[in-house]
Amino acid sequence: MNAIRPIRTPAELVEAGLVAPEYLTGIEAVAERYAIAISPAMAALIDRADANDPIARQFVPDAAELNVTPEERADPIGDLAHLPVEGIVHRYPDRVLLKAVHVCPVYCRFCFRREMVGPQGLGTLSPDAMNKAFAYIADRPEIWEVILTGGDPLVLSPRRLTEIMQRLAAIDHVKIVRFHTRVPVVEPERIDADLIAALKTSGKTAYVALHANHPRELTPDARAACARLVDSGIVMISQSVLLKGVNDDPDTLAALMRAFVETRIKPYYLHHPDLAPGTSHFRLSIEEGRALVANLRGRISGLCQPAYILDIPGGHGKAVIGPDSIRETGGCYTVSDFRGGQHPYPPLE
Repeated sequence: MNAIRPIRTPAELVEAGLVAPEYLTGIEAVAERYAIAISPAMAALIDRADANDPIARQFVPDAAELNVTPEERADPIGDLAHLPVEGIVHRYPDRVLLKAVHVCPVYCRFCFRREMVGPQGLGTLSPDAMNKAFAYIADRPEIWEVILTGGDPLVLSPRRLTEIMQRLAAIDHVKIVRFHTRVPVVEPERIDADLIAALKTSGKTAYVALHANHPRELTPDARAACARLVDSGIVMISQSVLLKGVNDDPDTLAALMRAFVETRIKPYYLHHPDLAPGTSHFRLSIEEGRALVANLRGRISGLCQPAYILDIPGGHGKAVIGPDSIRETGGCYTVSDFRGGQHPYPPLE
């Protein structure tokens, strides 16, 4: 059964061998609050013999999700503080998020929008809400980029995506349309000619930002799906989250970034985990994250270097929190190299 359709219930998790029967009660309590979905492609990647499998950790619910710490919040990056109309988040002057749909093909256990997505979430924008969202974009010539997110916009049918792109095509000041998605990894078969055609329209440049956190996610099928997008002229960039027990070691992180570049995807953002409810078991300290990112310098090609990013709680936007490699000392600068050596700039001799 689970080889041909997503796993969506605690009972199906047990049947698939992903949860031991004695843990069913705890998982049912998690399912009452947060959505569950594991696509066949991801279920097939999970090593049932490995209790710490990094793919399972991302998608199989854990009773630890019911432990909410004081600093966690339902809207950790402050979307609601920048919500001028339903479905639009306008945090930065030249771009907006368009959240057309709040469902996903998989539900990540660390999701920063976990209170908003899934069957119990905000659903799909109504026709009236969509009209108001497009009117908001059309009325503001400073909006250069529209980022479709949610939820995962590529769960929409090609017909619905075509309608969205046609409406954006009529707004001359929008030049870039970006899609944030996991679909090429978790449901690579969706990336067919009809869907690719739906992402493109005259006068707009389409970008696809792929979310993946472990190199095993970039399977041959996933790489082939990405190749179909890139060969069609769509630019691909990556987004990953730095997660304890998934990619918080230098070898895994380096392999992930290299896998992106091999797949013609430019590493873009490595996110520090947000303060979403019930996600403390995924979070490293910022100091640990900085050390990992510093380890990538000099270890792997510059093509493979993402920006290490923190979304400031409360809706204040992103900040780069990468390694502090240069500091001022008495009118001069001291620069750290990738081996930890210290060098004056300008040189003393």
